Amino acid sequence: MNEQRIGKILIVDDNEDLLKAAKIFLKRHFAQVDTETNPDLLPILTHNESYDVILLDMNFTKDVSSGQEGFYWLDRILELDPSAVVVLITAYGDVNLAVKAIKEGATDFVLKPWENERLLATLNSALQLRQKKLEVNLLKDQKQTLQQDIDNKFKDIIGQSPAMQKVFETIERVAATDANVLILGENGTGKELVARAIHRHSKRRREAFVGVDLGAITTTLFESELFGHKKGAFTDAKEDRAGRFEQAHKGTLFLDEIGNLPINMQSKLLAALQNRQVTRVGTNRSTDVDIRLISATNMPVYNMVYDNSFRQDLLYRINTIEITLPPLRERVEDIPLLADHFISYYSKKYNKDIRKASEPLIKRMTKYHWPGNIRELQHSIERAVIMSNHNVLQPEDLFLQKMGQAEKSEENVSLDHLNIEDVERILIRKALQKHNGHITRAAEELGLTRSSLYRRLEKYGL
Repeated sequence: MNEQRIGKILIVDDNEDLLKAAKIFLKRHFAQVDTETNPDLLPILTHNESYDVILLDMNFTKDVSSGQEGFYWLDRILELDPSAVVVLITAYGDVNLAVKAIKEGATDFVLKPWENERLLATLNSALQLRQKKLEVNLLKDQKQTLQQDIDNKFKDIIGQSPAMQKVFETIERVAATDANVLILGENGTGKELVARAIHRHSKRRREAFVGVDLGAITTTLFESELFGHKKGAFTDAKEDRAGRFEQAHKGTLFLDEIGNLPINMQSKLLAALQNRQVTRVGTNRSTDVDIRLISATNMPVYNMVYDNSFRQDLLYRINTIEITLPPLRERVEDIPLLADHFISYYSKKYNKDIRKASEPLIKRMTKYHWPGNIRELQHSIERAVIMSNHNVLQPEDLFLQKMGQAEKSEENVSLDHLNIEDVERILIRKALQKHNGHITRAAEELGLTRSSLYRRLEKYGL
């Protein structure tokens, strides 16, 4: 059984005898071998066919020995297809020209008259290079598509309210700079969307956007996750690994939930930001990093500085520019826009014919407190779209009446109808009110650690 031949070869030379001989030999080894005596047809040939290797003579009849025609057509080929693989055909006396051409983008050269086996080896190597180039291009395209998919999911920060217009203005001004940005706001207000918008409009938009949820990183893995590690640095370090700083080199590093970072880790982060260098775990060699830093938190970082739980020098380092995102209850005029957006998205996703929210539903939505902000609105509409049998969402589809019951004054709620979480929420709120938002004192009174209290504040949207 014959081995399956692969590879499309184009040979361009004004010597017809050479073309015939080359084709007879090469067609036994490659899937397709085309020949052409006129280089002027190269644009048409490469437009109509994607050749893996182009075997190109350096001198044609119009320019017998200078090689200028070869340089010209090499440039044209690479202009038409930057991933093209060109092997030059040259005589012994033109080797210096061929070496120069390689510096200009050619892959290799063969001397004529050639030895068939050497020609075959050269073309096989060139074919492998072409395949690697195509694989790299595919990976780049996949990465770009993936990044676009990530960025395009609800990519527009929807809002026309005055509060959001101020946010848009700040994004526009700060994006073109490399200034560090701190995004403040409650859970579910869209802090990561703002970070991505800044990256998309920055000079670094063609580079990586690397996000890290600092609240989800354990203390033991902090340095490895952010700074990388050397193989064998610890038990599970089975290979060298670049940390998030190195992955974001030339791009944007987004440190989400930076307020959750333990104080001992804050000093290490500060050192990396100040020195613009990281040292992988298990090595003493530092690596320079060039990143644009965007941070975000829902924590009261200024109170935390007062409590000595967040370093003041780190806060100064990360907040050259601050953007505070308004909670949804302070931009109720945007609720109809957001509702339309999510209804459209989830109707397509779940193949439902739901066109909009009814006026009574919109009215109720604008009166609701939305402690979970846009994320809560999104999840509520997703559930409503799944469960609804109407073409227009009605108030009962969104279960707003049930949600609204949670908005009753805590002073008037009967203990007979409370569960443990309700009691905990009320106690935390009262402790914070008693101590004027002082986290440490409230935590001490509740018998909690500060980090435990912060987790509960996040859980209950307080």
